[in-house]
Amino acid sequence: MSELLTALTERGPEIWLRTLEHLMLTGVSTLAAVAVGVPLGVLAFFRTGLRSALMSFVGILQTIPSLAMLALLLVAFGRIGAAPALAALTLYALLPVVRNTLVGLEGIDESVAEAARGLGMTRMQELTRVRLPLALPVLAAGVRTAAVIGVGIATLSAFIGAGGLGQFINRGLALSDTGLILLGAVPAGILALIVDGSIAGLEWAADARRHRDHRGIGRRMLRLTAGVLPCALLLVPTALLYAGVRGDGDAAQVRICSKNFTEQLVLGELMAQVIERRTDLTVDRRFNMGGTVICHGALASGEVDAYAEYTGTALTAILEEELPGSDERAEDVFQRVRDRYEELFGVWWLPPFGFDNTYVLLAHPRTADSLGWQRVSDLGSAAASLSVGFTAEFAERPDGYPGFTDHYGFRFGTERDLDPGILYRAVADGEVDVVFGFATDGRIDSYGLVVLEDDRGFFPPYQAAPLARMEVLEAFPDLGPALRSLEGALPDSTMRRLNRQADAGEGSVAAIVRAFLDARDATP
Repeated sequence: MSELLTALTERGPEIWLRTLEHLMLTGVSTLAAVAVGVPLGVLAFFRTGLRSALMSFVGILQTIPSLAMLALLLVAFGRIGAAPALAALTLYALLPVVRNTLVGLEGIDESVAEAARGLGMTRMQELTRVRLPLALPVLAAGVRTAAVIGVGIATLSAFIGAGGLGQFINRGLALSDTGLILLGAVPAGILALIVDGSIAGLEWAADARRHRDHRGIGRRMLRLTAGVLPCALLLVPTALLYAGVRGDGDAAQVRICSKNFTEQLVLGELMAQVIERRTDLTVDRRFNMGGTVICHGALASGEVDAYAEYTGTALTAILEEELPGSDERAEDVFQRVRDRYEELFGVWWLPPFGFDNTYVLLAHPRTADSLGWQRVSDLGSAAASLSVGFTAEFAERPDGYPGFTDHYGFRFGTERDLDPGILYRAVADGEVDVVFGFATDGRIDSYGLVVLEDDRGFFPPYQAAPLARMEVLEAFPDLGPALRSLEGALPDSTMRRLNRQADAGEGSVAAIVRAFLDARDATP
């Protein structure tokens, strides 16, 4: 609880900003679902031949996992941000709206419809003046369900850079920070209750059948206020604070993103603070956006302006080129990647930070000592009986597990995809025998893990460096020198120390980076 209270006091304006983003995602998607779902429900009611196929289609949409839906729409839209997130949330909200519209229309006594037709009403008049008003309570219940579902699923939208309260949850998972997780989860839960109660209040206030015994406009207005007030109390201060936070919208701005693990958060914040210290630019931080493909796609399409990448990752995962030979130097790989990025994407690699975060195979020291493991090849004979953990991205990349198994000639008996936030704890607690981690991760030292030697030289160099779009570097002449000031600033030991401080909760990432830069600037 103390962690949550501390986070609340430190991050008040950002909480309101993320809450407004969350409300925008939920509200717009719910309204879109109503605009599409109600006509589909009406169509299903009047066209019985289409009913089964239509309901099956909206039902199937609900069975697609949320992250899979977001990833598919990310590819379909070709961009990150609110557009694919809103599309996904709208599709998930369709089922309760369509189903409740159909159920509400089916529940109306046919004698009422016959009376309407007897008065000379057309089918459209019968629908709009009789059927839909009578079906409104059931329809409103579907909208309530859709809105609450939207609040929950919207937390995943941060994965593709759409913002919202899920951004805190993603950061908390990456840093194993319970306070940050609660900072996203608790407001999202409260928001779901407020949204549900507000729609219920509006439904109750607007239903004339429930208030036949009450007379006078004053009482009806009181009931309407009871439904609207919770939304107003939430939205008005949020909008005001949002305007205050975004009041510098006319200022020159650089958008920086990061992947979803500690080191990327540190590097993203480092780039942001250096820019803010050395230029007049403001920085829009879009951190925890997912893996390499998402961040690269955002950069290449111009939706973000800069982020930190690794040479080996760029070479294999983006350029899809062969792994470098054992005699190819890190400098040569950097030059090859830089030239190709400039040619293909209009992106420039600035000088490296000074560390090489290659992949490493890690084991608990007790296990390594008892089995005599020192090199990766030592595991070959026992691999079929061992369990291994790695990130989802590593599982599919050519410089990851597929390439590793080809190069070393063995694979492990049990393979588990793990979030970077729990990867090291899993091997430290004995849940898996070995894991593929990152050489500069501070949790290697924190858990006292053993690094097994890559004796057959599989992993390429992974020099980390800032990337920026050439168009942005030309538009803001001070940006390049600011980022170049980080050249060689982070040797392996320093990067490992900063990562360890962030993972250990020795302060927020912003505070850790600020202290590092203050000490660096103070050194003659």
